[in-house]
Amino acid sequence: MKTKYICFSTKGNCDMVDITSEVTRIAQEEDIENGILFLSAIGSTAALTTMEYEPGLIKDLKQSFQALFPTRGDYAHNFTWADDNAHSHLRSSFVKTHLFVSVTNSKLDLGTWQQIVFIDFDIRRRERKVVVKILT
Repeated sequence: MKTKYICFSTKGNCDMVDITSEVTRIAQEEDIENGILFLSAIGSTAALTTMEYEPGLIKDLKQSFQALFPTRGDYAHNFTWADDNAHSHLRSSFVKTHLFVSVTNSKLDLGTWQQIVFIDFDIRRRERKVVVKILT
């Protein structure tokens, strides 16, 4: 098993970053013909998912998160830590911080319109890291 990292900056507040090209680059550099990539977002206010990464759906997803876990809420976490980011933790827990992507015949097994997307739910800019474990 090998380990690689994808590092980048985010704006926070539901910022979404398409990391498909970076994951593809890792698979190509490691010459993976058939295997599995396990991706894990470091932090409890981020998430990984796959989606069609286009402006309309990005907007729809952000509105859905706001409807499910509003930014301003009566959250016990905010009273405990006074950091006003309970919604960030709840959103992360709902989506999850990890994702498996299989590789077949040297290509990521993704649909035509499917991208790998990192979502930063925290309330401020952050330096973020995704761990990629390579299983072949």
